[in-house]
Amino acid sequence: MRATLAAAALAVAGAALPARAQFVVTDPGNLAQTTITAIESAAQTLKLIAMYEMQIQQYTTQMQQYTMQNQQYTLQNQQYNNQVQNTLPPSSYIWDQARATIRALLEATDTLRYYKGQLGSLDSYLGKFQDLDYYKASPCFTPAGCSAAEWSAVNSVRELASQSRKKANDALFKGLDLQQDNLQNDAATLERLQAAAQGAIGQMQALGYANQLASEQAHQLLQIRGLLIAQHNALTTQMQAQTDKNAQETAAAIQLRQGSYHASPARNW
Repeated sequence: MRATLAAAALAVAGAALPARAQFVVTDPGNLAQTTITAIESAAQTLKLIAMYEMQIQQYTTQMQQYTMQNQQYTLQNQQYNNQVQNTLPPSSYIWDQARATIRALLEATDTLRYYKGQLGSLDSYLGKFQDLDYYKASPCFTPAGCSAAEWSAVNSVRELASQSRKKANDALFKGLDLQQDNLQNDAATLERLQAAAQGAIGQMQALGYANQLASEQAHQLLQIRGLLIAQHNALTTQMQAQTDKNAQETAAAIQLRQGSYHASPARNW
């Protein structure tokens, strides 16, 4: 552009020369002044062009800065969106009803609470069942015999053992029946949790659904523990009653076989 403007200025000056030559042939001062004016105009034009070029460079630099700032703002916006997503809570809470389930399971399988309430304490319940030494020392298992009240106490243990075994077996079956219903509910809850966890947005939702899955697993473990307790309850009740019965039978057999033996006098035929 500088070269073009300079050539244009010189062309103007050159074109002015023949014109002056036609009308003012004998005025060299005017021709020199015209040439100087054209050169000065070209110089001013070059200065303006240089100034415009500097402004264009400044605008270009500012545009680059604006572009970089826009990229930074875009990155910050993405980070902010990620932070917002990571702090979103789960869209739904599918917590298991662990407390209600375990309460229902305990009500169905806790037979010891019944006997503790009926007899006063667990020790009172266990004290009804005796060992072999107790029955060996009891007068009811000796030839002397015992009173009706003492014999009634022995029979009450047999009745209590029978009732205990019946209640323990009933509780075990009730617990199994309750678990049959809970299996379907737990399976449905697990399916909902899995579906919700697959659509989790952000870390907070993923952690929330992971906590719910862990809670569901703990719930399952509690139910398994409740069933094991009911099973052990039935087994130990059966063992306690059988041990007491064996002690009574052994004591009676010992008393039956006790006594003195006298040989018969010899006879000669």
